[in-house]
Amino acid sequence: MSHVTQTHPAIDVPAGWTQVEAGGTFATHSGPLFARWHEQALEFGFRVLPQHANPGGGCHGGMLCTFADILISTAAHYQVDMPRQFLPTISLQMDFVGRALLGSWVHGRAQILKVTKNLVFSQGLIYADGELAVRTSGVFRRGPLLPDTGSDHALALPGMPRR
Repeated sequence: MSHVTQTHPAIDVPAGWTQVEAGGTFATHSGPLFARWHEQALEFGFRVLPQHANPGGGCHGGMLCTFADILISTAAHYQVDMPRQFLPTISLQMDFVGRALLGSWVHGRAQILKVTKNLVFSQGLIYADGELAVRTSGVFRRGPLLPDTGSDHALALPGMPRR
């Protein structure tokens, strides 16, 4: 199914995914990103477009790192009971298990392992066209509260519980 996005005329996006703004201006320029609420978890996805590709025709590792960072930090705001806070990255580990070729649909899901007074520990798996491409984990510092913005409402996805 082809889905018309705000910044790209026609990107083939699987049914049930909604274009979202997440991760700030840098992430917006790296996207477009899509999200869905599926089986009690926030999932993010994107189609590997030419601007995401490395010279070998695969998704650039930097794009996958950006995507992983957004995925495993943002999910904490929706999968556990905590206020919306700025979560600067303390550490991010990436294991590139497979490739995400140009044109691939990349999507991932995070698991929030532990939230302490000052830190969030999470991990995630990222798939390209259904095949495992990346295993990631990270630690994030709990920073100041985030202001309510229009992009917050974009993550009011179908099936997502209201907070």
